[in-house]
Amino acid sequence: MIQNRQHKKILVAPLNWGLGHATRCIPVIEALIKYNFQPILAGDGNSLRLLRQEFPGLTYYELPSTKVVYAENGHFLKYKLLSQLPKLLRAVKQEKKRTEEIHKIEKLSGIISDNRFGVLSDDVPSVYITHQLQVLSGATTFLSSQYHRQIISKFKECWVPDFESHELAGELSKPGTGKLALKYLGPLSRFTHHPQKKRWDIVAVLSGPEPQRGILEAKIKEELRSYSGKCLIIQGIVEGKQTRVSDGNLTIVNFMLHQELGDAIEQGELILSRSGYSSVMDLYALGAKAHFIPTPGQLEQEYLAEHLKTKGYTDFSEQASLHIDKLISVKNYSGFSHKKTSKNNLERSLFDVFK
Repeated sequence: MIQNRQHKKILVAPLNWGLGHATRCIPVIEALIKYNFQPILAGDGNSLRLLRQEFPGLTYYELPSTKVVYAENGHFLKYKLLSQLPKLLRAVKQEKKRTEEIHKIEKLSGIISDNRFGVLSDDVPSVYITHQLQVLSGATTFLSSQYHRQIISKFKECWVPDFESHELAGELSKPGTGKLALKYLGPLSRFTHHPQKKRWDIVAVLSGPEPQRGILEAKIKEELRSYSGKCLIIQGIVEGKQTRVSDGNLTIVNFMLHQELGDAIEQGELILSRSGYSSVMDLYALGAKAHFIPTPGQLEQEYLAEHLKTKGYTDFSEQASLHIDKLISVKNYSGFSHKKTSKNNLERSLFDVFK
């Protein structure tokens, strides 16, 4: 017997490395609800906490945490991650076991995993979301990309949040050799464009794992205190209650959810942000003028900042050399022009994989 579409349960599980994997799942979850599926949330840490706050009525499950520790010095990031590889592989096995437990309880009709290697099942169609068909890792890029492709090949489909022209992700979203069941969705953003009156000269949107998130916050506060304009700093720390503090020309908010954050970004003349791909898609959706600060040692963010500068969209600064005077250079870049993103374009047919 074919299960009624409105009762089909789809597990949605984003990786908990920063908030980007969770935020780009928001439009997917909204589309599932729109088309009468029943999303079930799974994850850990701030990533799951954010989705629970966005969708308080949905059932959720905890997944094993990878608890990755990041280096304070970006030069040692790759070696720090490699040293934790055995722990990561154990977490993948635990993820797979936990996924089967959830499937037994919920009788799932499908799975959507955003970069969680172990969240899949042989019993139901499993979809993988990633923009990293090519995984940059320096001299080992070929090997890391091939390994990721092996992971992707275990899923029924791979959804790529970029244009087929690879406009935003560049080399990262190119398919490479071999055959994968790819679907290019266009950029995924949680935001809807609502033109706003400008209230802030600079809005700094912080994100990503510690300790680098905190290091950047301290650097930005140091620079912006010597600036005469009005500045809003959104710390990206998801807590039970929103807090707002005034400190001279700075207004500091611990976190904002969904459209409140989108409106704050549109109220800023200039946005300071990491060049994580989810942030790129959000700023693209809102037509923002941005200045990027890649996380030290994260080759993907460094590549994206360079790529978008080459395209004429934005400029960027290295974290250690960020200076308020550098922001004058944004006048030479076009910024992102508002365009529709996949939040408005995820069609019912995308979910036919779960028939």
